[in-house]
Amino acid sequence: MSVIKPSLAKGTRDFTPVEMVKRNFIYDTIKTVFKKYGYAEIQTPSFENLSTLTGKYGDEGDKLIFKILNSGDYLGKIDEQLLTTRNSQLATSKLSEKALRYDLTVPFARYVVMHQNEITLPFKRFQVQPVWRADRPQKGRYREFYQCDVDVVGSESLLNEAEFILIYDEALSKLGLKDFTIKINNRKILSGIAEIIGKPDLIIDMTVAIDKLDKIGLDGVSKELLERGFTEVDLEKLRPVILLEGTNEEKLASLKSVLSASEIGLKGIAEIEQVFEYVNLLNSSLITHRSKLELDITLARGLNYYTGCIFEVKTNEVAMGSIGGGGRYDDLTGMFGLKGLTGVGVSFGADRIYDVLEELNLFPASSEVGTKVLISNFDAEAEKYALPILQQFRNAGISAELYPASAKLKKQMAYADAKKIPYVVLIGGDEIASGELTFKNMETGEQKKLSASAILELLLKG
Repeated sequence: MSVIKPSLAKGTRDFTPVEMVKRNFIYDTIKTVFKKYGYAEIQTPSFENLSTLTGKYGDEGDKLIFKILNSGDYLGKIDEQLLTTRNSQLATSKLSEKALRYDLTVPFARYVVMHQNEITLPFKRFQVQPVWRADRPQKGRYREFYQCDVDVVGSESLLNEAEFILIYDEALSKLGLKDFTIKINNRKILSGIAEIIGKPDLIIDMTVAIDKLDKIGLDGVSKELLERGFTEVDLEKLRPVILLEGTNEEKLASLKSVLSASEIGLKGIAEIEQVFEYVNLLNSSLITHRSKLELDITLARGLNYYTGCIFEVKTNEVAMGSIGGGGRYDDLTGMFGLKGLTGVGVSFGADRIYDVLEELNLFPASSEVGTKVLISNFDAEAEKYALPILQQFRNAGISAELYPASAKLKKQMAYADAKKIPYVVLIGGDEIASGELTFKNMETGEQKKLSASAILELLLKG
């Protein structure tokens, strides 16, 4: 049997115990904020029917869906002529009926429709699970990554949008970020812009191109818009809007003038103003002011299902793509047969947030601690003496280990060092005879002779 060289699929990672402690620090912090705002946790399967996912993310998004090959004799069910035409898209539809989920929002919409008789509206849920995208791996972008989503369906109130701004502000501040921008826009404003230049049918083409402004610049966006059916005259009207500057109030005033003839555009502006008013009313000592709330007309979020306010969050402390985003989707559940149910939600990019916290050294020291104390094991007598003490520590909620076999002290200390265990209890013949155990602080090297109960008291304090 040949030896297979172990390797990871591109865009995926293993997580070490130390990394998992840090990741759970992120999840637990965010979940605490979600619960504070009245959201409950659900989970959905890793894969969905392909028909559930396709057509929800736009043409570019559909290309990034990981499809799952049908089991069994899948080739036997395909017409030979189809295979020889080399039409991969048509062949894929016959070869694959399921796919790994692309995000958590569409599966959530499917969940709401299937469980509509069990849930109470408005339904507020959060979800922390992995998603998969067949994207090109690069820094901060993986093919398998975790999303932390929070959504509410069955409520038209823009108070939800305002609370998501507060959720971003509070959660990211609790994680230690000190300078980040929460960007907001409204798809109705973008629809109004497309309407006033006479290209309402090209709204998706326009938003996909505009959304790339920070990546390809104005020249790149202009070139792409021309390729997508816009004219130089259209671009002359678009450029001042795309390059809109000033305070949020100044931008809104300019937009009111530009979009005065567009009913849908003015509605989008009114929604943004309402959200800002709610944020101001909710603005109390609880708000950290570490975030900047910015109206960004170039923010488009390249997903077709957004219909109202849209969000994106970026850190200003590290060169990184967005660490969160979302928006309102008035008709998403309609695709699954449940009409008239509006929803809005945002997502935290947990993997990118991890990279940001790592780069800024923001993980607390406690997030690296697994086992708090190791009890040495020199021989059978010491092991027998140590076991009740070990259980006493654990019963008190202390993470404790007994070295699993008698070994030289150097080997046991190396084990404690490798696992970053902060304390070691040494039990030898003298300790058993006196009842005074040697308690060692691994960071300072300090040693004390203490009873088991005194050691437990110190561990509980520290």
